[in-house]
Formats: sequence, structure tokens, C-alpha cells
Amino acid sequence: MTRIVYNTATSLNGFIADEENSLDWLFAVESGEAPDHDAFMREVGVIVEGATTYEWVLDSTKLLEHPDKWSSFFGDHPTFVFTSRDLPIPEGADVRLVSGDVEQHLDDIVRAASGLDVWLVGGGELVGQFYDIGALDEIQVSIAPTALTGGAPLFPRDTDPGDLELTEVKRYGGFAHLCYTVHPASD
Repeated sequence: MTRIVYNTATSLNGFIADEENSLDWLFAVESGEAPDHDAFMREVGVIVEGATTYEWVLDSTKLLEHPDKWSSFFGDHPTFVFTSRDLPIPEGADVRLVSGDVEQHLDDIVRAASGLDVWLVGGGELVGQFYDIGALDEIQVSIAPTALTGGAPLFPRDTDPGDLELTEVKRYGGFAHLCYTVHPASD
């Protein structure tokens, strides 16, 4: 059964990107061991991200100049990018630019997952839209041992105490990895 999973990293004070929408801060943190990304990706059928995240990945990894790198990061998974602009797509990548509300694309996203999980890469506002319509099943977050003075928030939504159930806690080097099952938002 397809689950919609937000898997990301955050600063100790809850930012997934700094004030320049960069993740460079994250890669400066000594990580040591990490959750098994390959195992996670075996369960993923489709990837969803916002335009800011997508553009940062393209720029920071030079994917347009080296499109062969796409598969090493994302495999052959279809990737839905929510945007209101026409963005470049690396040659050979299955990137689908979509605009509008999450709800109007949800059936296509789930269908593209072919029974596997949907990986919500970010950003937090996009993930919040999945939460708003009751379509977010799990949050997996690795908390980095660093703080930022501002930036893009991890999950800019109010939740009630019963909406998120902590199901797993693991330590990976200096990171705390937490998994939460998301229960439907309270009315």
C-alpha cells in the first residue's frame, strides 16, 4: 500500500534550509553513520518536491551539466516538482512539472508510485499541504547538531498532540533520527 513519507533533515531549531535556501549547512555537519538511504529508496516509487528544493539540487550538484548523476541520486523514479515556472529538466530524468494544489495531482502521484511509497523531499510548506488534506502518513526527520538563525521551516503547521505518534528513535553519529506516524488532522 502506498504511503506518503516526508523524509528530511533539519537543524536543531527546525529549519530545513538556511536563509539563502541552501542545504550547504547540512553537508558541513559530520554525519558518520546514517540511515540506510538505499533501503529507503527501495521502498520509494515516486519523489515529490517543491521548486526551491529542486533548483537547489540542480545547482549544487550541477545536474544539468552532468545529467548522468540524476540516477545516482534518484534512480529512475518519476519526480513531481510543484512549481509555477518552467524549470529545466536534466536529460533523461523523469521530471514532471506540476502547478496548483496538491489535491488535484494526488491521484497521479499515487498512481506513479505503483504501490510503493511517495517520498516528499520538501519543502516544508509543500509537505504541509499534503498534511492539510490528510494525505501525509509518516514523517522521518534527522535532527542535525547545529542551529540556524532562520530559513525554511521543517513543518509550518500547527498539530494537536495526538496528530503525530513517535514510533522510532535512533542515533546516527550526532544526528537524532525520529519517525512519526501521522494521524488525520483533528477537525
